[in-house]
Amino acid sequence: MVSDPVLAEAILEAAQADNPDREILVEDHVGYVRIHAPGRFRLTRESLERALGRPIRLPEIEPHLVSFAGRMKYIGDDELVFYLEKEDNR
Repeated sequence: MVSDPVLAEAILEAAQADNPDREILVEDHVGYVRIHAPGRFRLTRESLERALGRPIRLPEIEPHLVSFAGRMKYIGDDELVFYLEKEDNR
């Protein structure tokens, strides 16, 4: 769940670009937008920067994540994976 509407729109655009084989689901509520996909989805810094039109470090989005189900894992500085199941150390 993302509280900043501009960031939510950019995350949605980036998630769709980074996960062409997954259905990205969106629930627009009054105070936040829930963006999710069945199982897992990835978000890359490159796609998010392209969608925002400016540089951003992936950890900068964390304060705007009001809540989320599951886990998230950073892959270096350039990729963030959200998932529901516990993953091995891939």
